[in-house]
Amino acid sequence: MDTFRAYRVSNEDGEIQGSLTEMSRDELDEGEVLFRPAFSDINYKDALAATGTAKVMSRFPMVGGIDAAGEVLESSDGRYAEGDRVLVTGYGLGENHDGGYAGLARVPADWLVPVPQEMSPWQAMAVGTAGFTAALSVARMEVNGLSPEDGPVAVTGATGGAGSIAVDILAGNGFEVTAISGKDSEHDYLKSLGASEVLSRHELEMGERPLEKERWAGAVDAVGGEMLSWLTRTTKRGGSIASYGLAGGIELKTTVMPFILRGVNLLGIDSVYCPMEKRRELWSRLAPGGDLHPRHLEEMSRTIDLDDLPGAFKPFMEGTVRGRTVVRIEQGA
Repeated sequence: MDTFRAYRVSNEDGEIQGSLTEMSRDELDEGEVLFRPAFSDINYKDALAATGTAKVMSRFPMVGGIDAAGEVLESSDGRYAEGDRVLVTGYGLGENHDGGYAGLARVPADWLVPVPQEMSPWQAMAVGTAGFTAALSVARMEVNGLSPEDGPVAVTGATGGAGSIAVDILAGNGFEVTAISGKDSEHDYLKSLGASEVLSRHELEMGERPLEKERWAGAVDAVGGEMLSWLTRTTKRGGSIASYGLAGGIELKTTVMPFILRGVNLLGIDSVYCPMEKRRELWSRLAPGGDLHPRHLEEMSRTIDLDDLPGAFKPFMEGTVRGRTVVRIEQGA
């Protein structure tokens, strides 16, 4: 297989656009392991990169797709052999290294995680970066002492990929989950994932005091900006907020009072360069049978073919997508 199809993003006179094209393996970036992706997925960052809405890619042209899962074809690294099932998320895949939207991918061996035995490549990509980020958020809050007995946990951006999986994981582990969303038509969907309560983002009364009434034992936040500021003011004493997104803005206007008077923990979640030991541990927990496995992964996910990819990014930018979108790279997979 010397040539293959790929979704490649280019910059033509300042206009960033992606298209399906033919590539040869010699055009791929370097790495010790060549594998055939069976599935990839779409994350918000993929949509930003493909549409040029934000500067995600460091150079052009580049194969898009920050996630991939498939089977090893060739390896010069003794840790991997032909036929091994592997996945990769983060490490700059699809940002400064050719990504997963291609019939072949070549990456450094240090980036790879063996697909857990209980997990299929489709399940791995239905989880993807979004689900891994949700799992890392929950794990970081666990380390800081969060338990179901502490009270409700808020999840913002709850209909998104990471938000949906965070709701599912938390509810599956006995937490009382309050889902917060700007999509008022999706309340039934969020309750089907396990949310005990759904709040409309449009109807929140956030207040302006440095400290508001204590409401949350913890929070998983995709929004940032004003929403994250409000969460710091309303999180209970000793509670933790996992912050991983910026859909509502990059600025954070707050005071030190939540942190020094209530001991609130603000936890930054970086799934891109998560240490490999923690990465493998979390993927094991995310596999079927693991305590972080999303119970409704099939219900919250849809699958499209590589041919459908060019038209799939616009809904992400418009905020009309819910749950996860898996991309079938290899026909028949």
